[in-house]
Amino acid sequence: MSNDLTGLGAAATTVAALLFCQPVLADTLESALAYAYANNPQLNSQRAVVRATDEGVPTALAGYRPRAVATASIGTQSLSTKLREIGSTTPPGAPASYFTQSGVNTPHSAGVTVTQNLLNGFQTANRTKLAESQVFAARETLRSIEQTVLLNAATAYMNLLRDAGILELQRSNLEVLQEQLRQTKARLENGNVTATDVSQSETRLSVGRTQLYVAEANYESARAVYRQVIGLDPGKLAPAAPVDRFTPRTLPAAIAAGIAQSPAVTTAQHNVDIAVHQVKVAEGALYPTLSLQGSVQKNYEQTLTLLQTFNASGTLQYSAPLYQGGSEYAAIRQAKETQGQRQLDLSVARDQARMSVAQAWAQLEAAKQSIESTKAQVKAAEAALNGVREEARLGQRTTLDVLNAQQELVSARIALVGSQRDRLVNSYTLVAAVGRLAPQVLGLTVPAYDPQVHYHQVRDAWTGVRTPDGQ
Repeated sequence: MSNDLTGLGAAATTVAALLFCQPVLADTLESALAYAYANNPQLNSQRAVVRATDEGVPTALAGYRPRAVATASIGTQSLSTKLREIGSTTPPGAPASYFTQSGVNTPHSAGVTVTQNLLNGFQTANRTKLAESQVFAARETLRSIEQTVLLNAATAYMNLLRDAGILELQRSNLEVLQEQLRQTKARLENGNVTATDVSQSETRLSVGRTQLYVAEANYESARAVYRQVIGLDPGKLAPAAPVDRFTPRTLPAAIAAGIAQSPAVTTAQHNVDIAVHQVKVAEGALYPTLSLQGSVQKNYEQTLTLLQTFNASGTLQYSAPLYQGGSEYAAIRQAKETQGQRQLDLSVARDQARMSVAQAWAQLEAAKQSIESTKAQVKAAEAALNGVREEARLGQRTTLDVLNAQQELVSARIALVGSQRDRLVNSYTLVAAVGRLAPQVLGLTVPAYDPQVHYHQVRDAWTGVRTPDGQ
């Protein structure tokens, strides 16, 4: 039965080298990550969120700028006025005489009013800082989603590689079981085994078919997930390599990097800044305001006899709030409570980052050890299968012993493929936990999205309704 072992051994050797050899022509993990980075809908949606958040800064800066309003009106009116005529020629005691003025005119006017804020309790400055902090927080949220998308893409890629390897192993196993059944029937005809041995072989062959169907279903499911995450159908996938070189060499250094660089932590830090500026904005409602207003207006045909007027004025307006029902005080207290909450959220984020790094580190180390142990398991299972087959040929082992040894070898091969998948995925997980899973770090051949470009395009824009990309 050496041909049986050779067939399974060749397939298993190919699968065992699944992760750590170099391909000739195939899709690579790097190209899949680059495609997902450029085309993933969730990631592009968050980029749009960041661009929308950028507009909050020019909105806040508008408080420094003058406001101009142009007004114009036109209408028509009919006037009829009865007047008493008074003159020196009217004799004393004579009845008064009257006359009527009537007509239709078209009153119209045009004017411009310009208002410039001079003082508003520093609310404009604090709103600008608030908007800038919101931009920074949105960028860190984008970085978090970038890491999530890249990690999901790497996981989907490796899951598909693993399931393809398991599928190949199950197919080879089914061929070996079919050959095992054929040889068992031949031995039955020669009187070397009983019908029970044939039944055992048939049973194990049915189990092998079931395992093959499950492997095929898992493979198709992995293909669907790959298509969803990366955005295109998979081709022939190439092996991949871990990315341990992008992480610190010791666990304490990795934890320190995670606390400092994790996007969850940096987002929480910016949320604290947002809450601080919200308190200052709310407190600004208690301060006086000062504004300068200038206006010009020209009126025409306001009455039948008043044909034209021109008004120009300049006003310096000062306003000091005394009491507005208490809503402004409630808003200040509410903002302070939110600030306290954001401080607690920052502590939670740091604890979460510390835990995530420790977990990722432990899982990666376990995966490394698992590869070594499963390699030894495969080697031992191969030797055991060879020995059991030889002993069965001499009549010292049963057909069931051979089938069990065969199944142990297949299980060991599958465990090795799974360990290799875990080794690579956990290395990417650790890079994400320390906040370094980015195309610039991985060296992906894809232009990195720079949110600062759009920010500087719109920050000082005074007018315009089109976005920088022409929409």
